[in-house]
Amino acid sequence: MIVSKDGTFCLKNKTYEMIFYRKYVKIIKKVGEIMNGYIHSLESCGTVDGPGIRFVVFFQGCPMRCLYCHNSDTWKLNTGTQMTVDEILKEFNTKKEFYKNGGITCTGGEPMMQLDFLIELFERCREENIHTCLDTSGITFHENPEYLKKLDRLLASTNLIMLDIKHIDPEEHKKLTAQPNDMILKFAKYVDDKGIDIWIRHVVVPTITQNDEYLYRLGQFIATLKHVKALDVLPYHTMGVVKYKNLGMDYPLEGIPPLDKKDAIAAREVVLKGMKDALNHK
Repeated sequence: MIVSKDGTFCLKNKTYEMIFYRKYVKIIKKVGEIMNGYIHSLESCGTVDGPGIRFVVFFQGCPMRCLYCHNSDTWKLNTGTQMTVDEILKEFNTKKEFYKNGGITCTGGEPMMQLDFLIELFERCREENIHTCLDTSGITFHENPEYLKKLDRLLASTNLIMLDIKHIDPEEHKKLTAQPNDMILKFAKYVDDKGIDIWIRHVVVPTITQNDEYLYRLGQFIATLKHVKALDVLPYHTMGVVKYKNLGMDYPLEGIPPLDKKDAIAAREVVLKGMKDALNHK
């Protein structure tokens, strides 16, 4: 296993994956014990982060290293602005009238890196009748009983999961994100079994995920979920390049052009065909 200066784990086989997850649960506990959240930023008028107009909370910290990430400045743990739940809700309430048909979306980074803080925030939202949306990759999921107990508590106050599935193929997923996807797919099924509404997001990247076989297989997987309410197939863009340069990092997808919207529409049709065929064979 290779560990970089920022704590990135490069996994080479299944044994290392299990080591990673055991270490990762400890990270969650350590961060979760601090009931101040590490927040990267707040956005007061999100229009693509769930139903209606959203108050968006960008959490700091993410174990994924997606090659096309446009929020690379949210990767590091234990940095950003420390905020309490009261402080976040105070900001929300200053514009509460705008969010009557919306609510709060937590994204990042990976919000579930700070699980205990996220639970406290969503439980307060439920008490105040605020719609909650969790935008997550599902990477923190683990079948540890202690973790599942906390996850169940979070899901009890979660109205919607926006699940970003990066790649359906296990090996290609590692190349794209530096992490495996087995726990991500298990997370999708776990949430679905709990009856939580799910929106699926998938970014189509030329030469990486713009592949009919992978798109079709993604559709077949989505067909196994009963509570999917929306499917967003998004075109790859290069808005993250500036952040990489500002951080003094080389952009890993240099030279790959943004995907045309018509190609994203065509990719969505392939995913839908995979879903339809899978459902017809049940």
